[in-house]
Amino acid sequence: MTTHSSDLEPIQAVGDPLPDPGLPPHEHRLTDTDPKAAKRVERQVAAMFGIATLASIGFLVAYVALPLDGDLNRLQLSNILLGLFLGLSLFLIGIGAIQWAKKLMPDVEMVQERHPLESSPEDQQGAIAAFEAGAEESGIGRRKLIRNSLLGAAALLPLPVVFLLGDLGPLTPPPPEVLAKTIWKKGTRVVNDVTFEPIKPSDLQVGQLVNAMPASYEELPEEAHTERLRVRASASVLLIRMERGEFTVPEGREGWDIDGILCYSKICTHVGCPISLYEQQTHNMLCPCHQSTFALAEGGKVVFGPARRSLPQLPLEVDAEGYLAAAAGFDQPVGPSYWQRLEVES
Repeated sequence: MTTHSSDLEPIQAVGDPLPDPGLPPHEHRLTDTDPKAAKRVERQVAAMFGIATLASIGFLVAYVALPLDGDLNRLQLSNILLGLFLGLSLFLIGIGAIQWAKKLMPDVEMVQERHPLESSPEDQQGAIAAFEAGAEESGIGRRKLIRNSLLGAAALLPLPVVFLLGDLGPLTPPPPEVLAKTIWKKGTRVVNDVTFEPIKPSDLQVGQLVNAMPASYEELPEEAHTERLRVRASASVLLIRMERGEFTVPEGREGWDIDGILCYSKICTHVGCPISLYEQQTHNMLCPCHQSTFALAEGGKVVFGPARRSLPQLPLEVDAEGYLAAAAGFDQPVGPSYWQRLEVES
């Protein structure tokens, strides 16, 4: 059998554009053809928004009903309930919006040619008109049940955020002496912050760093959880032992060390992060938050980073039983700068 070239299908050349296959036949959703199904979905979406509203109210109730008064169990329960209610509210608003868009908003297929990123004035006017038409087609005006339930859920959603702003700090600042003073005082023993065992000078080797606390911290009642956290955050210290010739003694701090053992606040003077990254060869202490670096061999002065004040140093002595103790409290407020600081120092 002879085949003529005119009987063959034309072969598409490499690089030629593919033919437009077109759009498949549009399949209508059940909610497009069944008014009862559309009404059922509308009630489902409204129920989600309604439960989201109740969850926001539950957040506010839990926030007020479970004040953080130092009870650790209450603190844990409060965190669980606040997270549960806020998460449920956000989740249901999101799921309800998705269900609304997929089942009730117009289901049309459109083709739009690409154009330059900068739209012409005509296109901009067209976009505004399309937005207005979309708002009309979305049914937010017609479906009052969904609209009203969404408005209620959205109106209450910012309230948890407003309530949480109260946790940023007290409306009335505490007296200056509360922020300026720690529980360190003359005779307070220095103890390991893990074992809470007292420390003798012979326990530290040259180059060793030990995280420590005042022994009086253990005397605070267990139920005073908030106070224990405040004390721990302000009174934590670092013990470092150096050779005698490796550090200089700033004027006015003569006798503050014990056989080369120095004690500094562990709280960075920038924003209050705890620091314990010790460079043994340089005797520098690095804050992991913003890389402020303090020269412990030079009185804790700042040698790098955003901090502007030296680490406060605690004078040491040895008590009658041979353990390290504070010879006095800190001579300046520990931690970052804060309101009323100048008043305290003056």
